[in-house]
Amino acid sequence: MMTVDILIKNASEIVTLKGDNNPRTKKQMSNLSLINNGSLAINDGKIFDIGKNLKYNAEKTIDAKGKTVLPGFVDPHTHLVFSGSREFELDMKLKGFTYMDILKKGGGIFYTVEKTRKASNDDLIKESKARLDKMLLHGTTTCEAKSGYGLDTKTEIKILNVQNTLNKIHRVDIVSTFLGAHAIPKEVDSDEYIDQIIDEMLPKTKGLADFCDVFCEKGVFTVKQSKKILEAGKKYSLKPKIHADEIVDTGGACLAAEVDAISADHLLMSSDKGLKAMAKSNIIGVLLPGTPFSLMMKDYSNARKMIKLGVPVALATDLNPNCYTENMQFIIQLACLNMKMTPAEAITAATYNSACAIGLNNKIGSIESGKQADIIMLNCPNHIFIPYHFGVNLVETVIKKGVII
Repeated sequence: MMTVDILIKNASEIVTLKGDNNPRTKKQMSNLSLINNGSLAINDGKIFDIGKNLKYNAEKTIDAKGKTVLPGFVDPHTHLVFSGSREFELDMKLKGFTYMDILKKGGGIFYTVEKTRKASNDDLIKESKARLDKMLLHGTTTCEAKSGYGLDTKTEIKILNVQNTLNKIHRVDIVSTFLGAHAIPKEVDSDEYIDQIIDEMLPKTKGLADFCDVFCEKGVFTVKQSKKILEAGKKYSLKPKIHADEIVDTGGACLAAEVDAISADHLLMSSDKGLKAMAKSNIIGVLLPGTPFSLMMKDYSNARKMIKLGVPVALATDLNPNCYTENMQFIIQLACLNMKMTPAEAITAATYNSACAIGLNNKIGSIESGKQADIIMLNCPNHIFIPYHFGVNLVETVIKKGVII
């Protein structure tokens, strides 16, 4: 009898997400392909076999009776690397101050930019590593991380270098995105800064990033400016992503389709025209329910409409100083309770669809033979329990690349 590295047996549910589930070519998939009382064999860092009552010798056997087994969560939108925190803004929010009010009073993104510019590489690695540790503890095994808290060439490249260092030293896999176009710094005007992004920053991203993102929003970067930056990023092999229609409908969703972005993120205010354009072009909508939650907004992204229109939906934390959470379980819970996604849709959105949103669906995001063994075991009897039992960490065991963490 063959010996494998790890054998998980007797799982109440194994959520494989195996099958015809590519949201870049199909509509939203919510068939989780469940195996009840299932087994999972892992060998050489890969998923070796899945089924019922598998018969293997194993170096390590895990009895998963009463537990649910999932692919590791994939967080496709984070602002992982920054310095400092902005908890002082909470009192201001509770008093009714808007984000723009807080910005004028010295808070907001420019407060974080100042802290991040002053921070050393070692400081940023230490702070960001602590966040990655929390991610892993709560079941996230892969994340995307954006620059964007530098807003100058030196600091933007420093952030990308820190992300690449963390990818080498931490268990969580990190995919890097260049987001120099996160805001317009105080010291220059928009046209001057766009020239700086295109002429100075983008040429230095080689080998440091996979994607180029832009905050396409009223008062930040227009659709025309965003397109200019994203098209310039393509010249350096950076695939487009876009922060779209978070506060007002600027036409960001339409732009995502026009530039063939891999994803458009936020989408709180997107028009039907924009969403239909995304659906037609198979652009993944990355929804970030933690953001309206932390901003105490009434409106969330209209997930039900997007799914009905055929937009493939992913979920992410939007981890940043203004939405400070590393917990994808919480995001699944918000998606179900505040956006009316079903547990099956939300789990798909936090695993397979999220992997698609960063171009890694052939490697992670589902439990299939040959894929990387990024597996989590939750102390709950089924997948529906995840949004049902909120406010706690249900993850009991994390396996990354076939190693029990």
